Amino acid sequence: MVSVQGISVSFGSFDLLTDVSFLINEQDRIGLAGKNGAGKSTLLKIISGLQSPTAGIIDMSRDVSIGYLPQQMKVSDTTTVLNETLTAFAEINNLSDEIESCSAEITRREDYDSPEYLRLCDHLTVVEERYRMMGGNNYMAEAEQTLDGLGFERKDFERATKELSGGWRMRIELAKILLKKPSLFLLDEPTNHLDIESIQWLESFLASYPGAVLLVSHDKAFLDNVTNRTIEISLGKIYDYKASWSKYLVLRQERKEQQLAAYRNQQKMIEDTEKFIERFRYKATKAVQVQSKIKQLDKVERLEVDEEDTSAINLRFPPAPRSGTVVVEANELSKSYGLLNVLIKIDFKIQRGEKVAFVGRNGEGKTTFSRIITGELDHTGELKLGHNVKIGYFAQNQDVLLDENKTVLQTIDDVAKGDIRTKIRDMLGAFLFRGDDVEKKVKVLSGGERSRLALVKLLLEPVNLLVLDEPTNHLDMRSKDILKKALIKFDGTLIVVSHDRDFLDGIVGKVYEFRHNRIKETIGGIYDFLRKKKLQNLKDIEIKEKVKQTLQTTETSTNKQKYLEKKEYERNLRKLKKRLEESEAVIEKIETQILAVDKSFMEPGNSSEAHEIDYSRYRELKDQLNEEMNKWTLYSEELEAFIKDKEE
Repeated sequence: MVSVQGISVSFGSFDLLTDVSFLINEQDRIGLAGKNGAGKSTLLKIISGLQSPTAGIIDMSRDVSIGYLPQQMKVSDTTTVLNETLTAFAEINNLSDEIESCSAEITRREDYDSPEYLRLCDHLTVVEERYRMMGGNNYMAEAEQTLDGLGFERKDFERATKELSGGWRMRIELAKILLKKPSLFLLDEPTNHLDIESIQWLESFLASYPGAVLLVSHDKAFLDNVTNRTIEISLGKIYDYKASWSKYLVLRQERKEQQLAAYRNQQKMIEDTEKFIERFRYKATKAVQVQSKIKQLDKVERLEVDEEDTSAINLRFPPAPRSGTVVVEANELSKSYGLLNVLIKIDFKIQRGEKVAFVGRNGEGKTTFSRIITGELDHTGELKLGHNVKIGYFAQNQDVLLDENKTVLQTIDDVAKGDIRTKIRDMLGAFLFRGDDVEKKVKVLSGGERSRLALVKLLLEPVNLLVLDEPTNHLDMRSKDILKKALIKFDGTLIVVSHDRDFLDGIVGKVYEFRHNRIKETIGGIYDFLRKKKLQNLKDIEIKEKVKQTLQTTETSTNKQKYLEKKEYERNLRKLKKRLEESEAVIEKIETQILAVDKSFMEPGNSSEAHEIDYSRYRELKDQLNEEMNKWTLYSEELEAFIKDKEE
C-alpha cells in the first residue's frame, strides 16, 4: 500500500535517518518506537507529505488516503463542535450537492431519448451509489457517536469551539480524522489529551478499523492493545518486529545482547590489530604483515551500539515525615464556577500511606479537587488536613513556579541535599536533560522541558503527601518507569491524576472515579477498577439501554431532521431566487425587443404594410411583457413570504 524507500534525513553533518526502508500493508497496526529525538515524528511528517527527506521517496497507490494527527496543530475556532466535526464530510456534502444539481437538471429536461439525457441519468446513478458507499445516509449518526466516544456530551455539540481548551479542540481534530476513514492513519501521541474511557474507545475503534495504522505513543497499554507490529528507530536505522509492544521489548533485549556481543568482539579484534601494528610498525621483516593489518582495519565497518538505557538509575523520594493517621478528609464539599457546578457534596477520606488515583472524563473535577486539597481554591463544605501534613504538588502548570534566571543544573542543585548531590546529572539525564542541556536557562526551556524539571525538583523535597496532576504527559517511557519505581517506594501518601493505565498499575490501591459532580470509590488497582466498571456498565445496560437507545435515536433523528430541513430550505430558496432571476431576464429581453420595434416606427421609407406588421409585433410583445410582469410580481411575493416564514 505504502512503500518507504531509502529515506534519509540530515541536518548538516548530523544524520537523523539513514536509508530507512519498509512497507506499510493494509490492516497493519504499527507502533513506532525509539527514544526522544530518534526521528519518529519526522518520519510521520515525511510519509504524510508535510516534510521532504534529504534522500529517498515515499511510493503509494493513487487511491491511498492519509489521516495525519500531529502533536500540535493550528485550528480555526469560528463554529460549533458538531459543525466543525461535520467538515470531515466535505466529499459527502459535495456529492449531495451534485445529486441535487443532477436531479434538478433531469426534472427540467424533456429530451428523454437523447444521449445527453441518458448520460445524465447514468451519472446520477453513479453519484448516488458513491454517496451511499461513503455513508451519506447515516453520517450524522457517525459524527455523534464518534464525539460521544471521545468524551463529548450531547449538550456540548452546539458549544462554540472557541470556548474549548486545547485538549478538547484536539479531540475534535481527531474525530474529523477518524470520520474521514482514510486508508492510513498517522497518529502522533493520540492519547495525550484523552481520558481512560476515551482511550479505550479509540482502542476499540482502531482494532476494528479496516485500514492501516502507524502511530507514536508513550502509553504502553494503548500500544499493546492496538499494535501487532513495532518498528524501532535507533541510531538512524530501523528494526522491524512482527510483534506488539510487550513482545517487542523481549525481542529487542535479545537483539541488544547480540549487538553488544558483536560490538565487544569487534572492539577486541580492533584493539589486538592496533597493538600488532604498533609493535611491529618499524620492523622491516614485518612490513608486509603490518600493511596487511592496516588495510584490514580500513575495511572494517565499525559497529555502533545505541547507548539508550545503558545507565541504570534508581531514584527514591526522601523519607516522608510522619503525619497523622487521617491525611485528608472532606465532608459535603462542593465547588462551583458561577452557575457551573463541578463538585457537589463530596465525601472523601485518605489515610496515611494510601496511594489513590483520580480518574474520569476531562472536566469532571479531578484537577479542581486536587487544587482544593492543596489550598489553591476556595470551596463550600468541610476539608481538613491531618496533623503535620506537608504537601508536594505537581500541577499541569507547575513549570511557571520555577526561577527563569537559573540554569537547569542550578535549579536542582539548590534543593539537593546529602549523597543525592552526586547523582544530580544522572537524575537530569533520566528525565531527558543530557549533556549541555543542563546549562540551559529555565527561561529558554519549552513547556514540556519545564514540567520535567519541576518533577525532578519535586523528587528531592521531603513531603508526606504527594498530589500529582498528569505527571507523565511530557515523559518518555524510560522516564515514566523511573518515576513509577520511585512512587512505588515512596513511604508517604499519594494522590495521582492520570489516564495512563500502565503507569498507574502497581502504584495505586484505590481508585476514585469523578462523574456527574460526584466521586465513587473502588478498592483495588486500576485494572480492577476497569474490570468492575465494565461489569457495572453491563448491568446498567440491562436497565437503561432501551431508554438510552430511544433518546439517542430521537436526538439523532432530530439533529438529522434539522440538517435535512436546512438543506431543503436552502434548495428551495435557490429555486425561488433562480426563478425570479429568470423572469427578470425574460422581461429585459422583451423590453429590448419592444425598443427595437419602437425604433422601426421612426425609420423613414417604411410602407404601410411594414407598419402593420410592426404594430402586430408590438401588441404581441406588450402582451408577453404584461404576462411576464404578472409572473414576476407573483414570484417576488412568494420569495418574500418564504423568507419571512423561515425567520418567524
